[in-house]
Parts: sequence; structure tokens; C-alpha cells
Amino acid sequence: MSALAALMAAGPLAFPAPTVAQPIVNRALLADQDDDAPLALRSRSRQPQALRSQHSAHGILLKDLTTGRTLYEYGSDRRLSPASLTKIMSALVILESGRQEDLVTVSRTAAAAPKTHLRLRPGHVYHLGDLLKAMLITSANDACLAAAEHVGGSEERFVALMNAKAAALGLADTHFSNACGFDAPEHYATAADLAKLSEVALQDPVFRSLVREELQLISPVNANRTYLLKNTNRLLGKFPGVEGVKTGFTSRAGRCLIAKVSQDGKELLLVLLHANRRWNTAASLINYGLQQR
Repeated sequence: MSALAALMAAGPLAFPAPTVAQPIVNRALLADQDDDAPLALRSRSRQPQALRSQHSAHGILLKDLTTGRTLYEYGSDRRLSPASLTKIMSALVILESGRQEDLVTVSRTAAAAPKTHLRLRPGHVYHLGDLLKAMLITSANDACLAAAEHVGGSEERFVALMNAKAAALGLADTHFSNACGFDAPEHYATAADLAKLSEVALQDPVFRSLVREELQLISPVNANRTYLLKNTNRLLGKFPGVEGVKTGFTSRAGRCLIAKVSQDGKELLLVLLHANRRWNTAASLINYGLQQR
């Protein structure tokens, strides 16, 4: 039995004793951060909730990746705070400019990253690929900042790489001021730009594999400590065909989601920015997209 399978079968996990390496579960990460009602996988209406109410999200784009056709959009060119959807660009830059086997020492600055974090310890050393897992699966800001500092030499230089990549991709309504997705006046994107960015990122096999993982384990190479990563995307494993991609939340950005779905020969990409009832809105829109011919 694999270590991960054993963990899943073992029941509740505890924080490690000083001399025994047991998986650490960050309670804030495992807590459901949404106020949504239970996820409704099937919509009773043939129209998505977003078509009946313009208040489902501030920015929406639903695209059929098979045909390239936009199935629904609302405010898709509106500049909004993207929260941790930012980490899609961060991951793309890391994959292009770093090596997964690189060894990364967590700085004090990275360890002190606020909000969602694993509570990584300064001085602990991780493979860059493991930090990438943590930032994409659990949206851990400390892992993201440690990876960004390693690849860019500093967060500022890494952000410059992010903005250069955005310009190269023609994302004219996107600008980053930090690597993790914290709210800032000059940190914004649109649903349309984030859809383009996601399509590019999903072409990378490592990115595509990681964003669909429900559970993973990472450990530092110089300490007896293990972290269990649980994906923040509630659609994974519950909505047939969901293959990622990323969630996000800040007070300014609200609840955000990018979802990729493959079902019945169709491939859909959905972007929601500042969404109400995020999961049910997403399910309604995805069901609508699957019904289109």
C-alpha cells in the first residue's frame, strides 16, 4: 500500500510528535472556506443560473475548448482581482524557468507569508516540484513565495517575469504586483485573459497533472516532517469529468474558480471571478455547456 493510500485509510491525522514523522494537516486548509449550499451536480433548468441572474459573478467566461466557441460570458473583459488564480501564471513561469529537482531553502519572508499557508519553517529545504504541488493543490502562499524567490532571485524579479509572460501571451488586461494573488491596486486580470492563460498552462503535462490531484504528500529533504495536501477545488471527485484547475479567494476578489471539464467528447473551460454560490454557479454553467450542440 502506498504512503498516500495508507493515509487515506487511516482516518484523522494528528500533528507530528517531535521524533516521529507524521503528516501535518493544516486545519485552515482543510476547512471549507465557502458559504455555498451543498453542491448541486445537475441543474433542473436548461439555462444556467448566470443567464437568469446577472449577479452570479462579476466576471464569467464559459468556453468550448473543442470548437473554440464561447458559450457564455458576462463581464469577461472587466479587470478584477484574481486572488490565487494568480498562481497559474506563477506556476507557468516556474515550469519554464526552474527545474523540479531544484533544492529550495525556505526563507523567513516566505515562511511568514499570510493567509492560506502550510506553516513551512525557515531553513527547511524542498524540491521545487513539491513547492509547486503545494501552491497548486492547496494554494499555499508560503510555498508559492519560496518557489518565486528561488526562480526569480527575489519576488520582485519573479513578478517581472510574470508580467513579461503576460505581455508575450497578449494578456493586455492583466498585470501582477505579487506572486501569490494578494489584493493590490495594480494586481488584476479579466476572465477572458485568465481563460487564455489557463489554456496555455494546461498544455504543460506537469501542470495538467497537478491541478487534478485531490491529495498529495510533500516533505522537506532536511527534516522529519510531512505535509498532506488536499485540493481546494470541491468539484474534483464530485462532478464527473472535472480536471482542475484552480480556486481563489480574498476579501476584494471574492470567490474565484477556473474549472476544466472533459465529458461526453466535450472539453469546457469555465472562469468565475467574484462569484456568489461559487460551486452551484459553476455546476449550473457546466451543465449548460454540456447541453450545447
